[in-house]
Amino acid sequence: MKNLRQELEQRQQQGLYRRRKLMQSPQGREIIIDGQSLLNFCSNDYLGLANHPEVKKAFIAAAQQYGVGSGAAHLVNGHCKLHQQLEEELADFCGYPRALLFSTGYMANLAVAQSLCGRGDSIIEDKLNHASLLDAAQLSGGKLVRYQHADYNSLQAQLENCRSNNANEILVSSDAVFSMDGDEANIKSMVQHCKQHDAWLMLDDAHGLGVLGDHGRGSLSHQVVTPQQVPIYMATLGKAMGTAGAFVAASEDLVEYLIQTARSYIYTTAMPAAIAAASIASLNILRENDSKQQALLHNIILFKRLAQQNQITLMPSDTAIQPILIGRADQTLQLSQQLFNKGFHIAAIRPPTVPKNTARLRITLRADHTEKDLKSLINTLSDLLQTI
Repeated sequence: MKNLRQELEQRQQQGLYRRRKLMQSPQGREIIIDGQSLLNFCSNDYLGLANHPEVKKAFIAAAQQYGVGSGAAHLVNGHCKLHQQLEEELADFCGYPRALLFSTGYMANLAVAQSLCGRGDSIIEDKLNHASLLDAAQLSGGKLVRYQHADYNSLQAQLENCRSNNANEILVSSDAVFSMDGDEANIKSMVQHCKQHDAWLMLDDAHGLGVLGDHGRGSLSHQVVTPQQVPIYMATLGKAMGTAGAFVAASEDLVEYLIQTARSYIYTTAMPAAIAAASIASLNILRENDSKQQALLHNIILFKRLAQQNQITLMPSDTAIQPILIGRADQTLQLSQQLFNKGFHIAAIRPPTVPKNTARLRITLRADHTEKDLKSLINTLSDLLQTI
């Protein structure tokens, strides 16, 4: 048997040990963790919708009408009219014929890989894809092949290799916005290569939906790519949308096929109806006004300018994810704690979440951060970074 205590101690010595912090407030620009008031630069609640009055109002009203739990899987009696309404509105918002709800993004990614691929098939993924995409490929039974990050010549070579080895189905899947780097996939290039080799293309737009594109319609809108060019679109509701869960948007036939074959859809309890109601409210906010999205874009531009003026090197990103590469895990953890002590909550991202020697401070920006917040953070970072 493994010596678990020894392995835990080894993680601590390597600066890789993770501890949960106790959140004592709603998500917001200011939060309370472990009794300390902090400016929040650590949340994926990019638009501040997780504690929005209209979103909460919709959640409470639905809980009063439908109760707290859905009681069963969608295919038993857990699929209520709010789930159906949300699926229809998500499909319309993203420009697809249909959408299918999942309890988590992890389950949505697993559903696609497991349903479309198995023995004799290949799944080709960017090396920096989210863990859920990589795990989904490994659990599908298909052969996982990886290409160099955002290197589409490498993708082309892997596609050619899979075809020459007589792969049956080929699924290419990628983050649209890479969660730990903040950079974006070149969707048009991926579309071209997948079309040439008759491969499925799937994008995980967890960090693009609500942030990028017309009224937050996501990375396809942002990069001027049509839904017809990307057969499978997955996005989550627990980030910019401020609620929970995920969905896959696709053709009528593909969604129906997932309903019939996806184990992570069939064998799980449906999300609470109140979550669906809150998500509908978030969608309505995005449709009606893009002021939050524009405020976030303003903060991204301002933060990058302030960093440059203070000789702080950011990783290449034009999204709300603005990481600072540190390298050593122990140094990154120490900086995160020093920032915490000074009133800023910023995560230390360490292996295995990122490759060895690429630990970083992952700063995430919000629509409601003020110019004073950003300047205060930059000044503090400037002082701390000079000590390493």
